[in-house]
Order: sequence, then structure tokens, then C-alpha cells
Amino acid sequence: MKAFNGRILKAEGPFYQGPLESLIIPYRDGFLGIQAGHSNMICAIVPGQLTWRVPGGQNQYAAVSHGFVKCEDGEVLILCETIERPEEIDANRARAEQARAKEIMLQKKSIQEYHLAELEFARTANRLKVKRHQSGK
Repeated sequence: MKAFNGRILKAEGPFYQGPLESLIIPYRDGFLGIQAGHSNMICAIVPGQLTWRVPGGQNQYAAVSHGFVKCEDGEVLILCETIERPEEIDANRARAEQARAKEIMLQKKSIQEYHLAELEFARTANRLKVKRHQSGK
């Protein structure tokens, strides 16, 4: 499979830079697959699982936050606030954060607090999903 150049950046700095065979990003309508020769575009990324493959390698996974992807002239740039590999995710901490978010949602304080808790709940659920890829469960 033909490779293309990819740069994946998070707020703290580079996450990955180099050749890619494929890239699957979460976006509002599901997932978007990118391979060499993809048309130029800019698209919003929603929190979810990012999947990529380097030439000759296996699929790799990461949990991503909101961000953007830009395909231009055969190169892909991803910008996200946070990106975490499965081995970087503390499952116990994520479960505790998810329980706190669920409790806030059940308390029904304000609409704003509810929506913030709902986003936190979804973010931690995604982190746990990506973590399961590491353990194969």
C-alpha cells in the first residue's frame, strides 16, 4: 500500500511524524478513512478513537479529543488538544472520573454542569475503550 506523510500533533507537541499507510479519524458522521492520494480537505475531529498504520506495521490506536485534520497535497496534519496511547491511560483513574461525571449528571444541577459532565463521561468512556485495545479485551 502506498504511504503518505503524516503529522499528528497534540497541545504539548508532536505525537507522531512520519509515513502512514492509513488513518481512520472519528468525525461527526462516524469515521473517516484516509489513504495516499486523498483529496484536499479540512474536517473537524470529535472525541473518539484514532487508528493509524505505519508502512508494514500493525494498526495503532489512541484516544483523541476535539481537533482538526487537514489533507493537502498528499500530506495529512492532525491537531488535537489531547491524544493518549492505550499504555498511557490509567484505567482505574478513568473509571473514577467516569463515576464522578455520572454522579454530576444524576444530580441535575444546571444544564451547563450536566453537559460538561456528559462530555467528561463520553471522554472517559472513549479512553477506556482505547485502553481495552492494549489488553485485547
